[in-house]
Amino acid sequence: MDVTSTLSLGDPLEPARKATAEMLQTRERTFSLPQPFYNDERLFQIDMQEIFHKEWLIAGMTCEIPAKGNYLTLQIGDNPIIVIRGAEGVVHAFHNVCRHRGSRLCTSDKGKVAKLVCPYHQWTYELDGRLLFAGTEMGADFDMKQYGLKPVHCKTSGGFIFISLADNPPAIDEFLAGLAHYMEPYDMENAKVAVQSVMSEKANWKLVLENNRECYHCNGSHPELLNTLLEWDDTTDPRADQAFKDHVAESAARWEAEKIPYAHAGFGLRNRIVRMPLLKGTVSMTIDGKPGCNKLMGRIKDPDLGSMRILHLPHSWNHCMGDHLINFTVWPVSAQESIVITKWLVHKDAVEGVDYDVERLRQVWDATNDQDRRLGEENQRGINSTAYQPGPYSKTYEFGVVNFIDWYSGQMLKNLGAEPAPYLKGVATE
Repeated sequence: MDVTSTLSLGDPLEPARKATAEMLQTRERTFSLPQPFYNDERLFQIDMQEIFHKEWLIAGMTCEIPAKGNYLTLQIGDNPIIVIRGAEGVVHAFHNVCRHRGSRLCTSDKGKVAKLVCPYHQWTYELDGRLLFAGTEMGADFDMKQYGLKPVHCKTSGGFIFISLADNPPAIDEFLAGLAHYMEPYDMENAKVAVQSVMSEKANWKLVLENNRECYHCNGSHPELLNTLLEWDDTTDPRADQAFKDHVAESAARWEAEKIPYAHAGFGLRNRIVRMPLLKGTVSMTIDGKPGCNKLMGRIKDPDLGSMRILHLPHSWNHCMGDHLINFTVWPVSAQESIVITKWLVHKDAVEGVDYDVERLRQVWDATNDQDRRLGEENQRGINSTAYQPGPYSKTYEFGVVNFIDWYSGQMLKNLGAEPAPYLKGVATE
């Protein structure tokens, strides 16, 4: 580690790192995490350093930057990032930081440029990050080759853009190959974001993910969502009845005929792809279950594709239907605040007001997101109490939460260089 990145007396977080490892090694596996994991700012900084700065994150969708010079920006903790389409369609990612005096290069969420020009002193960079112009003021011996933009690892698959700030990111190619196969029918290069929402939730990012990983709360909180969503995502779920299993079998036969991938695909606990039917008689996550967009995605002919659910830890889940897709990403802001970004995607040729109505398209998940926000914020308020202590997860209704915490615990201990937790022995968390 660069000595300038720590205080001269050592890493101020070192005691907190040791405490974090010890708490994870000794916790009860099927109980929620100890309080500091949800509300301590030191532990939040460790989350950022060991999870969000080291794992692969979904930065956006390739259709958001369709042509050379199109870019999008995002913020990962203190790190501003730019993702840009370069020559021959190649997608690059860089730290959005000028190599002169550190100013941000791009200050808009999205845009299009011929070159990347710093607004402070006009240092100019090629779309592949090379420094092209710094002015004669830097002197005749100034070597521009030494001052290109600092790159960020970047990969694309199935219309998704993945980035990692790590020097050596974890392996992801197997998942990306699977993702490309499952996303093929959607032809995501020919999609567009119809609308997006940005919601602030006063809750720790792990609480947002825990809430997403179970539907135990759905009956009491999500009437709009349950107009179409079937809670279970596997016929082996102990709560699944025969009617559900028959519905899955009928749907699978129809998908097979159209050559739509549907078999469950798991990649450790980090990534999962599963296609499940929606409630019988519904085809899309709209208030009435009818298509939200009349123009179907890619090569799809039958709107009744259920919902293909894509999980990508630490921060994303997705619902892919025949007529539109919904992408969710969670971005930590502080120990007790997160940003949830939701994007609704449709065929690029779909016409607003003709093929789809934005308000109708987003109605169900606007309501669901807000309901989840209130649940998360109340969860956070209770956890902040001196009365909080870890409580037991249901092994049936909340197994998805246990899986998430297993993954988090395993990755955190690994990235901290600590001994694995005894309770994770034999659990494939990667």
